[in-house]
Amino acid sequence: MLVPGEVASYLEMCREEGVNLQRGMNFHLRRGMSVILMSVRKGAPYKDRVEDDGRVLIYEGHDIPAERGGSDPKSVDQQLRNPRGGLTQNGLFWEAATAVARASASPEFVRVYEKLRSGIWVYNGVFRLISAWEERSDGRRVFKYRLEIDPDASPEDADLPGRDVDQTRLIPTPVKLEVWKRDRGRCVECGGTTNLHFDHIIPYSRGGSSLVSENIQLLCARHNLVKRDRIV
Repeated sequence: MLVPGEVASYLEMCREEGVNLQRGMNFHLRRGMSVILMSVRKGAPYKDRVEDDGRVLIYEGHDIPAERGGSDPKSVDQQLRNPRGGLTQNGLFWEAATAVARASASPEFVRVYEKLRSGIWVYNGVFRLISAWEERSDGRRVFKYRLEIDPDASPEDADLPGRDVDQTRLIPTPVKLEVWKRDRGRCVECGGTTNLHFDHIIPYSRGGSSLVSENIQLLCARHNLVKRDRIV
């Protein structure tokens, strides 16, 4: 099972979730959780953003599907329902978020993956879907969803070996990209290129920061565990 900060290929991500992730919003997959795919890199198709020092994700809803001869999806309002009246993924997430706002349901658990660059994804951990609203953007309606990182994660994630229990915020994307380039996509200890993690040199619990690349390094799973075993 992936742990927060772990690097994954698209196939590894799909294997982890047990489905072919062909869309960015995936409501209620296996384990009773939802999954979203985010990106804040330059040129990303949606305007996702991270706030509150990495504790909050503002996720933009998805456009109508592109159709040959149809309207440009970026010129059309995002929709809560499809032409047959059923809820879109936007609608499913919207209903879950507004139920939380009405205090009629507990927050939805959402597993979040971030596209770092072509073919490279990072598992960002478990978030709670808190609220949703609509905005006008470039002359059309879009939906926004607020998700807050879950400091306790879910029961299934909480006791995984090597999990950084102090991970309460995201490492900013620019920091991840800088570290990936600096470490050349390899473990700094052995040069391995598989099972990589973005690791905090000084842990959160000891005052380490996630905001500077100097405190982040790439480690393979083996050396990540070796390091944690050495921390008293």
